[in-house]
Amino acid sequence: MSRLRSRAQAPARCAPGATLARATGVTVELGGRAVVRDVDLEVRAGEVLALVGPNGSGKSTLLAALSGDLPTAAGAIELDGAPITRWSPSELAMRRAVLPQQAVVSFPFTVGQVVGMGRAPWAGTARADDDEREIADALAATDVAAFERRSFTALSGGEQARVMLARVLAQRAQLLVLDEPTAALDLHHQEAVLEIARARAQAGDGVLVVLHDIGSAGVVADRVALLQAGQVVACGPPGEVLLPEALSRVYRHDVDVFPHPVTGELLVLPRRDWISGGGTH
Repeated sequence: MSRLRSRAQAPARCAPGATLARATGVTVELGGRAVVRDVDLEVRAGEVLALVGPNGSGKSTLLAALSGDLPTAAGAIELDGAPITRWSPSELAMRRAVLPQQAVVSFPFTVGQVVGMGRAPWAGTARADDDEREIADALAATDVAAFERRSFTALSGGEQARVMLARVLAQRAQLLVLDEPTAALDLHHQEAVLEIARARAQAGDGVLVVLHDIGSAGVVADRVALLQAGQVVACGPPGEVLLPEALSRVYRHDVDVFPHPVTGELLVLPRRDWISGGGTH
């Protein structure tokens, strides 16, 4: 068999609404403790699914399991209609692109080289012809085109975060898996990331994203999964999940949810009784 033929075959794109990834009864253990417990969840083409919940609720662990980066203690993960363990690393990379919370680049690669790494899965396929265009589009979308020839290690933390997002976008997998992509960014670039996620979903991709800002999740997501102690306690449209009672209980702090007076988008605000001397709940 030739070297070219031995390469993984590029997958066909799934139609909007099709399931890209599915967790069924998934439990994940870390250090002998169940961090995710008996979770059922699916990510569909053409939607943004946001995972929200307090620290330690299992959001990043669940995301890593759905990406194939963590093994499950029980249950099953499917990607593109098959058990995720069936896919080789290159086949996984063609189907899902992952942005972890922290990405380390130890060598002095340029920004252009780092973003170009996202095109590696398509080497030897017809889609390699798109490399230059995809890299340029990703650099522009994340506002780092001006840094293309600079060393990645010379950038600020926020700039590095945008470069790593550009690498994920350039990969052009149909499923984007983003772990707190707005965490290190200023307001302008946070909004740009949300706009990118929305645009990719509208173009038929699936976006699974962990967000700490509940209000942002309510704006960008088609569905929100609310996690508590490793379990999904609610999943559905933002207006059905982001309810004051549920959020106050899960986050252990009183929360108000109300529509924006102009746009109608959900505004999620913690109650701050301490401002008037009343203390916190």
